Amino acid sequence: MDLQNLTIDRTAPPPRRPSNPWPLRLAAIALLGGAVWLFQPAIAGFVDRVRLPVVRVAVVTEAAPAAAAAIRGAAANGYVVAARRAALSSDVPGRIVELAVKEGSVVKKGDVVARLFADEFRAALQRAEADVATAASSVQRAEAAAAAAVADVAQAETNAATTRAQAAEARALLTFLAADFARTDELVRTGNASARDLDRARSERDAQEARVAATAAGERSATAAVAVAQGRRRTADADVAVAQAQLLSSRASRELAQATLDKTDVRAPFDGVVVLKDAEVGEVVSPNVVGGTTARGAVCTMVDFDSLEVQANVPETTLASVRQGAPADVFLDAFPDERYAGVVDRIWPTADRQKATVEVRVKLLRKDARLRPEMGVRIVFRAADAPEPTTGDGEKPRIVVPEPALATVNGDVGAFVLDGDVARFCKLTTGERKGGRVVVEAGLKKDERIVLAPPPSLRDGDRVRVQTD
Repeated sequence: MDLQNLTIDRTAPPPRRPSNPWPLRLAAIALLGGAVWLFQPAIAGFVDRVRLPVVRVAVVTEAAPAAAAAIRGAAANGYVVAARRAALSSDVPGRIVELAVKEGSVVKKGDVVARLFADEFRAALQRAEADVATAASSVQRAEAAAAAAVADVAQAETNAATTRAQAAEARALLTFLAADFARTDELVRTGNASARDLDRARSERDAQEARVAATAAGERSATAAVAVAQGRRRTADADVAVAQAQLLSSRASRELAQATLDKTDVRAPFDGVVVLKDAEVGEVVSPNVVGGTTARGAVCTMVDFDSLEVQANVPETTLASVRQGAPADVFLDAFPDERYAGVVDRIWPTADRQKATVEVRVKLLRKDARLRPEMGVRIVFRAADAPEPTTGDGEKPRIVVPEPALATVNGDVGAFVLDGDVARFCKLTTGERKGGRVVVEAGLKKDERIVLAPPPSLRDGDRVRVQTD
């Protein structure tokens, strides 16, 4: 029997006792639970990425009235322009000595805008007025001479009539005396009268013949005097005509001088507002400005604000939507919330081949102080039978959403609004639709998030995952 195998080995380790496994198990369970708690969001996100539908969202915003109105019809950009606009200048060149306006000045028709140096024109007018006075005096003197000539003619005609009467009387008396001489001569032959009676009858006859000759000469002299007086009268009438012509010429010269002087006053041709001052006092302006000169062509530019209208360059592709007389909504870029009612007034008969546009003019039915020339606008052309917008002058922004965001659930049109990650179906009241956009009258609020192109399987209350890229 080998007793050595029964010897106790003091160097060997003591035998190992069986261990309890539960502490390790509990620790592992605790570690696993902590890991699950720690990575729960990531795990939940992973699960959601696998299970939840992915959707794109958009934030609801309020569109300006111009953008919302564009859905009602064709839209175009344009500017406020003036149908009556004038660059004021003088008809004569000259140096400005007075400028009565500045930018923004309101002027009435006929108001003096500027004055030019006009001393020489004023002196020419004074000389023309003196010439008129001289010509008027000449007319008066000629008329007086003509009146005297008329009186001389009347006097000469009176004298001629008297002389003719005297000559007729002398011839009648001569006829009587000649007959008396013949009777006396017959009586002398028959012895019934003496020679003395015959001599007396002959003497009276001869004396009367002399008087007849004298009155005939006087008659001829009076007739000649009448002719001379009538000649003087005609000369006087001619002098009057010449004086009157000179007076008319002097008056015309005076009117020309007055018109030339008036041209040195630059006046407003219509009621309006000065929008640009083109020259200053001391500068020379000329109506015929050419290259190489320092003269100004205009004093100022004025606009008739009552003639303001809208000019739009409408693309040819949308010209079919524009009709003359059709209504239009105008929105100023400076005041996009304000709508101005208008009507299409004119459509240009030609197009711009470079821009492929056609010019359209819109008449504004309402104007106010905010309208200024060259302001940018947005014009919406509505159909002729389109209803008038119900909003007032101060339109509020409206909500416009993409049409794919709309969904129909149980016959109701609405959109899915996100409440966190839950999609809630909201019934909407919609308005006009155009170009993939729709106006929402009621049902949505600003800054809400809506689902774009919701999948057909999406239901009210479903959780969704928002696409982040």
